[in-house]
Amino acid sequence: MSDEITNDAREEAPRIPLPQPSFSFIVLSLRAQCEMQLGLMHFGGDDEKPEPNLDLARHTIDLMGILLEKTKGNLNLEEQRMLENSVTELRFRFVQIADEVAKAAAQKA
Repeated sequence: MSDEITNDAREEAPRIPLPQPSFSFIVLSLRAQCEMQLGLMHFGGDDEKPEPNLDLARHTIDLMGILLEKTKGNLNLEEQRMLENSVTELRFRFVQIADEVAKAAAQKA
C-alpha cells in the first residue's frame, strides 16, 4: 500500500530536465559542492547557516586540482579558464574561511 502512494507521488511530481553532460557541468557541480561545504551557499535562513566542513572542502578542492593537472592541454580555452578560476577562487575562499574558523575558536577559548 505504501509503495502505491510513493509511486503515485513520484508520478505526480514535475520532472526537471537534466542539463546536457559536459565538462563545464562537472566543474560547476564540484564548485557548488565546495561552496556548500565552505558554508558559502546554503538553503534556508541566516540563522540556519551550517558550519563549514573544512576537511571535505579541502578534499573537493584537491579533486579539482587533480582534474586541472590531468586535463592540462586537453581543454579548450573556456574550459581551462573556468577550471583554473574555480580552483583559484575556492583555494582563496578556503583560506579566508579557515582563518575565520580559527579566530572564532580562539575567541571561544
